[in-house]
Amino acid sequence: MSDKNSEENQNKVPHKMARLAWPKAKYGVILAIIIIIVINLLYYKDTIFSILN
Repeated sequence: MSDKNSEENQNKVPHKMARLAWPKAKYGVILAIIIIIVINLLYYKDTIFSILN
């Protein structure tokens, strides 16, 4: 019986974190990809524009 109670306690969200709205993981992945692309565009914009010209 105590094993079942400990499993239930491990799966619960901590009390202070329960009030936060957690986004879905796929939105985090999409956001990370967009951030990486934007940063790379900023760093390599001269190279990209020289290839296009």
